[in-house]
Amino acid sequence: MLTIENSMLVVIDIQESLARVMHGKDALLENLQKIIKGAGILDIPMIVTEQVPEKLGVTIPEISPLLDTVSPISKSSFSCCGEDLFMRELEGMKRGQILVAGIESHVCVYQTTVDLIRMGYEVHIVTDCISSRTAENKALGIERMKDEGAKPTSTEMALFELLKIAGGDRFREISRLVK
Repeated sequence: MLTIENSMLVVIDIQESLARVMHGKDALLENLQKIIKGAGILDIPMIVTEQVPEKLGVTIPEISPLLDTVSPISKSSFSCCGEDLFMRELEGMKRGQILVAGIESHVCVYQTTVDLIRMGYEVHIVTDCISSRTAENKALGIERMKDEGAKPTSTEMALFELLKIAGGDRFREISRLVK
């Protein structure tokens, strides 16, 4: 089970030239906003990456305003784990459970997830916050991540699993968020 104290969120490459061509992009962006806002409500730390931003653009304007205190980490390796700054941030957070969201399912999200699992992290892939340019590649990426030991979840499932109880200010905020 996910716990607030041991969880973090990794948001991979939600950039201008990539995000606009994703399968189911409207639902993807809506769910990404919810999981990012939810992480903020629950005080869950976050790492955000950008794949070669000088070529693919920066994090899209629908997402970037939600990242008040988070500076995206630029990378050129498909796996976030191939970037030293990402690894330093990850290790510095001292969290064992990682919620993964981003694009593309079959490339950067897949390779990052596999690397994190092999390093001993418990990885939860937020399937409604992951996509690829085609539905087939999204499904294949998710299937392969599950084969490697990733735990599939959804935005609502993860947020309510983290909350544990139906009460208090955080519960009310999360409930409003997911409606």
